[in-house]
Amino acid sequence: MRTEDELYNYIKGKYIPDLRKCEDTYSSYDCYSKRYRVDIELKCRRTHYDDLIIEKMKYNALMYRAKVSGGQPLYINSTPQGVYAFNLNDIDIEWSDRSLPKQTDFKDNNFINKRVGYLNISKSKKI
Repeated sequence: MRTEDELYNYIKGKYIPDLRKCEDTYSSYDCYSKRYRVDIELKCRRTHYDDLIIEKMKYNALMYRAKVSGGQPLYINSTPQGVYAFNLNDIDIEWSDRSLPKQTDFKDNNFINKRVGYLNISKSKKI
């Protein structure tokens, strides 16, 4: 899947029929399911890596949202080799600071420091 919309439609069609997109485009998570009690952040990667990056800011917001909603925080990544779902409650992450583009797919590609962690695909469920 190349876009988050394609990834969303895939998950909704195959796994979570009541999946709903967040109404706020600037939300800290992308979609949720009341039935399955999950809050999900979606990412589509153009290149496959065994260690997939997550920003600490996104992680914190997703963990807070899940705590407030009583849901499970899921981080789902698609790469050219598959779709990987991580239950963030089940993973310990080591954080580090890296200089990365401010935004990947937008005009502002200036580098800024970001606190990030890596999730090895061995800790995921391939869907």
